Amino acid sequence: MAENMETLPDYDALLDTSGLYCPEPIMMMHNKVRDMTSGQVLQVVATDPATTRDVPKFCQFLEHELIAQETLGETYRYFIRLA
Repeated sequence: MAENMETLPDYDALLDTSGLYCPEPIMMMHNKVRDMTSGQVLQVVATDPATTRDVPKFCQFLEHELIAQETLGETYRYFIRLA
């Protein structure tokens, strides 16, 4: 999994949770993936540092693949391939 990416992976949907704090980003991710299909990639943008812990756990628990993540200043970006 790449920590910092020169080129972004392709993605099917974008979820911007900037300005929201735990547990809202994870709740919104859970709702978003319900509208998507297996194999699609979701990009999540967040500003809550807790997402660095919560997003990998979310992926592990639901068997999604965290294909890339990146930190740019106080912004966190995740690319998740749905199981």
